[in-house]
Amino acid sequence: MAATPNADAIWTMVEGHGPDLCAMSDEIWETPELNYQETKSVARHKDMLAQKGFRVSENIGGIPTAVMGEAGDGGPVIAILGEYDALPGLSQEAGIAEQKPRNDSGNGHGCGHNLLGSGAMLAAIAVRDFLQSNNLPGRVRYYGCPAEEGGSAKGFMVRAGAFDDVDVAISWHPAPFAGVNNPISLACNELEFHFKGRAAHASSSPELGRSALDAVELMNVGANYMREHMPSTARLHYAVINAGGIAPNVVQANATVRYLIRARELDELIELVERVKKIAQGAALMTETSVEHVVVSGDANLIGNTPLEQLMYRKLEALGPPEFDEADRDFARKIQATLSEKDIRAAYARFGLKPRLDVPLCDTIFPPESGDGRHVGSTDVGTVSWVVPTVQMRGATYAIGTPGHSWQLVAQGKMPAAHKGMVHAAKVMAATASELFADPSLVAAAKADFAERREGRPFINPIPDDVNPPIPGYGEAAE
Repeated sequence: MAATPNADAIWTMVEGHGPDLCAMSDEIWETPELNYQETKSVARHKDMLAQKGFRVSENIGGIPTAVMGEAGDGGPVIAILGEYDALPGLSQEAGIAEQKPRNDSGNGHGCGHNLLGSGAMLAAIAVRDFLQSNNLPGRVRYYGCPAEEGGSAKGFMVRAGAFDDVDVAISWHPAPFAGVNNPISLACNELEFHFKGRAAHASSSPELGRSALDAVELMNVGANYMREHMPSTARLHYAVINAGGIAPNVVQANATVRYLIRARELDELIELVERVKKIAQGAALMTETSVEHVVVSGDANLIGNTPLEQLMYRKLEALGPPEFDEADRDFARKIQATLSEKDIRAAYARFGLKPRLDVPLCDTIFPPESGDGRHVGSTDVGTVSWVVPTVQMRGATYAIGTPGHSWQLVAQGKMPAAHKGMVHAAKVMAATASELFADPSLVAAAKADFAERREGRPFINPIPDDVNPPIPGYGEAAE
């Protein structure tokens, strides 16, 4: 067995590049961009990769805002995954504990992806330094992945073969606590159901009309009745995105409802989607309308990997929690003052921890498999985990109780505590990757665990082959 890499050395390598990557994170925060529109963000990531000596590949999977940087030669390939997309409607001034939108695009980094991408790249740069200083074979890659927020870009990248030669994938996500991510997420599909009817005067000739809006409403009623007869861990959400117009005296000829369907396992999702489609067909039959469905996006559920999770937890234990100071805690308390006690208790519950209402920032490492998996969403990292052994951590970057996708989270995105949490996460990821390179038997163990978990579980990408991301000309230059 190879010697364990010197942890202090890899942590020092991370710290050496920390200021550059924290500055990049702040720049990404300043230019929040939505799904598949992350042109400024990806350009900054490309520049930093080139500046740090990586071989840069663009247009990964045919997506203009996806990038990959590689360093090293031969050996195993370890990928560190980053993101940089923002959310709409979350514009917010930085560093203040009151809601105050900026005079800008209206977007905001309400999920911390400015930190996620920069922290992942920081880890990759340190691993590159480690490989060089130890003259070890191996390639470290940074994947800049766009459109995680409902865009499922990694699913399209998987479909295009972007991860086919990767041995291990590592990632992280900003959170209120630090620890190894409990690998539970919900597989999901987002679909639009387009109903087409017949317009008519709603008063003088209602018998001639066939209301597409009626069909949407009946579909929603049917879906809500189905909730009683689906797995308790499944979820249904919907939004009417085209109600057919604003004139009540016109029978609505066209209407569209968008559904987000989630399930704990991929096979459960596939079955549930088919049931929702039948409900849509029934609604069309009842209203004498027609319906077509279009898949917008889809993510598989996460598959865990015990050897990788144990390795990452050892690195977390060795490093300890982030070292926040009193100024960090003081601002976190101000953020918590804008929240309710219920918000703070819910944050602890998601991680299976006993509430400590007097603690504003993380001061411990949560144990593996924390939380019961009831309070989870979906992520396109899940799709990657079906084709590559994958591990993720949660990095403590904001006040305990901060809701995801909130102005409070945006307000904390450039604070010193966010930077400290990001660097802390990068240290853990870099230390994990460096030991995988130093000890190939760990890679073999991860692959064996992956093969065992996948046995008898066929992978079906939730994104059908005929569905493309909303990118003009997509596929024409796909690699």
